[in-house]
Amino acid sequence: MTNARPANPSPKLPISFEDVAAAHERIRAVAHRTPVLTSATANAATGAELFFKAENLQRAGAFKIRGAYNAISRFTPEQKAGGVIAFSSGNHAQAIALAARLLGVQAVILMPQDASAIKLRATRGYGAEVVLFDRYRDDREALSKRIAQERGMTLIPPFDHPDVMAGQGTAAKELFEETGPLDLLVACLGGGGLLSGCAVTAHAMSPGCRVIGVEPEAGNDGQRSLRAEEIVHIDTPRTIADGAQTQHLGQHTFAVIRERVDDIVTVSDAELVETMKFFASRMKMVAEPTGCLAAAAVLQGKLDVKGKRVGIIVSGGNVDLQLFARLIQESEGGAA
Repeated sequence: MTNARPANPSPKLPISFEDVAAAHERIRAVAHRTPVLTSATANAATGAELFFKAENLQRAGAFKIRGAYNAISRFTPEQKAGGVIAFSSGNHAQAIALAARLLGVQAVILMPQDASAIKLRATRGYGAEVVLFDRYRDDREALSKRIAQERGMTLIPPFDHPDVMAGQGTAAKELFEETGPLDLLVACLGGGGLLSGCAVTAHAMSPGCRVIGVEPEAGNDGQRSLRAEEIVHIDTPRTIADGAQTQHLGQHTFAVIRERVDDIVTVSDAELVETMKFFASRMKMVAEPTGCLAAAAVLQGKLDVKGKRVGIIVSGGNVDLQLFARLIQESEGGAA
């Protein structure tokens, strides 16, 4: 089922391409312009021309620094003095912590107790105060709002914020600047910050490009929301794609996704592991499970890409090496 873009003029969206372009100027000296990689093996297997935007090689290991820095850089002097608070399973946490340090702002981050050890260490290493919570029992949004009020801090959510969305869209802007027009752009979907920013960018820079979001099978709230034309809430999904363990899309992100995204597909955890193995063995790079969502949909045949030029956002590389090794070993053992 495909949600085609409406022919009539769209309502005003939370962000425009002008917002993405302005964000790009703000972050230009801070965020890496990550490489766009290709693979002859992947092209032969799919019959397509694939372009992998390697945000796993970004500062702090994921695309999140783009939105985090853009958002905090726009604080008023009073907001900067009060500090920033955020909640995250890891990548937004690290990005907020790093951006806050670069901008001289105090940061408090709520992270789940079972967050990746490497993400916890990195967040603390950037100088942020970490407050732990139970992702399956606690309401992270309510907790963060309470602390923000108590301490006079400004909350920057991981996805549902126009400055965050605009910042994330700069990844697609760089991709199109390098590749030119594409037939298809594929991005991971958790809360929708990256997908919405990329969709706005694609609409402006490559109007004929279809935009596809990819979720874990266990957490397809975005797919259900797009088809129901309203935000669907789910329980916290149990998936190795920890960056996509969201319970619902945001109001801002859904407004864009409903207007600018053509479809949302899902992949299994096993397919994510296969994609991690492909990246490691054939492209010599490490990507975390969430970072593999978009590529998995293409490489595992969930999308018809034959004969097409396809952009793929590899969103992050922050995976604990012990977990990485265990997932690979378990998949190899299961195949034996």
